[in-house]
Amino acid sequence: MHTPRDCHNGLKARKVNGFDLSHYLNSRRDWVETQLAEDSALSSECPSRLSESIRYSLLAPGKRIRPCLCIMACEACGEEGRKALPAASALEMVHCYSLIHDDLPAMDDDDLRRGRPTNHVQFGEATAILAGDGLLTLAFQVLSQKLSPTETALACVVDLASAAGAEGMVGGQQADLEAETAIDLTLPELEAIHRRKTGRLLAAALTMGGRIGGADSDTLEKLKIYGQSVGLAFQIADDLLDVLGTSEKMGKQTQKDSDHGKLTYPSLLGVETSRQRAKDLVNQACDAVSPFEERGVPLIALAQYIIERDH
Repeated sequence: MHTPRDCHNGLKARKVNGFDLSHYLNSRRDWVETQLAEDSALSSECPSRLSESIRYSLLAPGKRIRPCLCIMACEACGEEGRKALPAASALEMVHCYSLIHDDLPAMDDDDLRRGRPTNHVQFGEATAILAGDGLLTLAFQVLSQKLSPTETALACVVDLASAAGAEGMVGGQQADLEAETAIDLTLPELEAIHRRKTGRLLAAALTMGGRIGGADSDTLEKLKIYGQSVGLAFQIADDLLDVLGTSEKMGKQTQKDSDHGKLTYPSLLGVETSRQRAKDLVNQACDAVSPFEERGVPLIALAQYIIERDH
């Protein structure tokens, strides 16, 4: 059995136990890709150009971290992972909408995403904005129509709306914009931004999967702690990759944060201290899910992957 307090040991234990994260993620991504294709097959009532724009971004190759986390949480609670697919699909739709809007000229002004032209470059700004709007609303349609029982669907709707809204991801994005002109931001202030901008949606993936898996309130709290910790670690990894990564591997432009004057973990703490902070957060996440024992191995493995990835 792995030792949750040291995720590096967890990696070794994974190999001994025969657990293959790459194989696991590939199989769960296949589930997610099929679900996304099904859920985004819109009727003729949707204008064809808008439908094409939505599917262009939603079905582009991606890591699918959020939907996979949702499935992992469901499985960690002892339920069949496919039950979480409507929630996994909704999470990816909200994430994808946020990327489309973040890439717009009024926001981050990016022209490359997932190795291809961004949505507004391909379809124009107006259609890109509408594609994002369409994905956001479609996410809640999928949750309410395809997830059961009703009480679980309602709780997941609340989780996702709260995480994505003005007090969550959208509020975090606004605070991030304001931080570009702020002076002498502190680490707690930076982390407060990213707990909303990145962490809330990742934490929602865990609690939604947990609810579908039948988790009690104590278990949901453990999953929430894992999600919040992994969310911050994920953001630190992104900041480091923006400094150290390449456009070829990342599938998007690098050095954009420094060009925009954004405060990042490396600019505030330096590269090595940022790496250590990410490792500490991952160990915190591992501790939170250690009670799941063997069912929590995929969560432990994914936490480690987040700070070791190179794209």
